[in-house]
Amino acid sequence: MGQFILRRIGLMLITSICLTFIVFFLTNLFPNLEKLAKTQGNFRMSEAEVTSFLEDRGYLQPLPVKYGQWLGVLPGYIIEGKDGTIRGKCIKPGMQLKDATKFCGVLQGDWGFSTVFKDDIGKLVLIRLSLTGKLMFWVMLLMIPSALIIGILAGMREGSRTDRTLSTISITTTATPEYVSGVIFIAVFSSTAFGLKWFKGTATKAMEDANFENFFLPVLTIALYGMGYIARMTRASMAEVMTAQYIRTARLKGVSFTNIVMKHALRNALIAPFTVIMLQFPWLLNGVVIVETLFNYKGFGWVLVQAAGNNDIELLLAVSAVSVVVVLLTQLISDIGYVYLNPRISVT
Repeated sequence: MGQFILRRIGLMLITSICLTFIVFFLTNLFPNLEKLAKTQGNFRMSEAEVTSFLEDRGYLQPLPVKYGQWLGVLPGYIIEGKDGTIRGKCIKPGMQLKDATKFCGVLQGDWGFSTVFKDDIGKLVLIRLSLTGKLMFWVMLLMIPSALIIGILAGMREGSRTDRTLSTISITTTATPEYVSGVIFIAVFSSTAFGLKWFKGTATKAMEDANFENFFLPVLTIALYGMGYIARMTRASMAEVMTAQYIRTARLKGVSFTNIVMKHALRNALIAPFTVIMLQFPWLLNGVVIVETLFNYKGFGWVLVQAAGNNDIELLLAVSAVSVVVVLLTQLISDIGYVYLNPRISVT
């Protein structure tokens, strides 16, 4: 198992480097850089002024060099501008050249400075990531048990009325987009139109003080959408296990139906849903953009939209890098859990 984990970690490092380099290449295309220059300078800048602006800030260096500086494996650039000012990647505002470090990239914990939020990117991403993490925690706490219970109950007796009812509910929740269910919930439970103004707070207030009134609707909106998919997968896996030969043997031996489900069928039925559940973490990290925007909850997805919409290259790179790491880590945890749930898999 140890060698398996080390191999996967090595593969994760290679994959993360490749993916972040692709994102770095796409965000550093000249049209994006030109838009950045005009946003920071003047929209009426000439081509020569744009080129001068980008040269003074190190944007026109070779792509591998810029990527190495961003990672922190190459020394940061130092450029003397045409106006006599000295700029460098590791030179912060108000810092003297002699006080600047040689390396200042991701590996040194320096993610850069946001041109939109005018703040340190590392601090900004950490705060927004914690807000989305809080949202993810309550979504998973509601979504996973509910989905597993629905899927198990439906799969225990395939074709029964309970199965058809729960399957219909699961399909309906998955087929309804978050922006539709979210608007419906807001209209029904938060406005005076239906006389059911049960949730008086807003999700923006939940960023500082989350409670049932201001946090339940965004949690419910996300949980319902993901719940149906997990429930359907659990139902299919449970229905397949219940027709296995060893389950029939247990029934012939007189084992109670409850013991058959809990002691024999449940563990094998959870193998496929476990993988699906682990895939929900990357989706919740970046896929809740619509819900965070709809409820004005300024989490990680909201920052991603702001970075992309305002061409904040450094922030967009940081958000993309964090997303890549989260996806790869969840895949690693999923593979390890899959091995423990299914003893027939060998990792030697």
